[in-house]
Amino acid sequence: MPLEPLSQKEIEDRLAELPGWSLDGDRLTRLYRLATHFAATALVVHIAQVQEELDHHSDLTLGYNTVSLSVNTHSVGGAVTEKDFELAQQVEALAPGHGAQ
Repeated sequence: MPLEPLSQKEIEDRLAELPGWSLDGDRLTRLYRLATHFAATALVVHIAQVQEELDHHSDLTLGYNTVSLSVNTHSVGGAVTEKDFELAQQVEALAPGHGAQ
């Protein structure tokens, strides 16, 4: 089944289930704060592993004690799809194990 862009209402409904995530233009975004740079780096590596498993990659930025993600689906013209939410949900599930807030 080909990916389809989600409607604005679908995106808003799904974001209500993902505290901390937001829509910035045509991308889902999230900033995590961590206790140390090492913890932030470990989270980046864990997210990279999930992205490889899903074959869906975000823009992932490592700061001193922050990690930010920004994602949309290039194959549908840069729109938000179910695949973006799947990635967001998986990252959201693993982030607390790294102490991310």
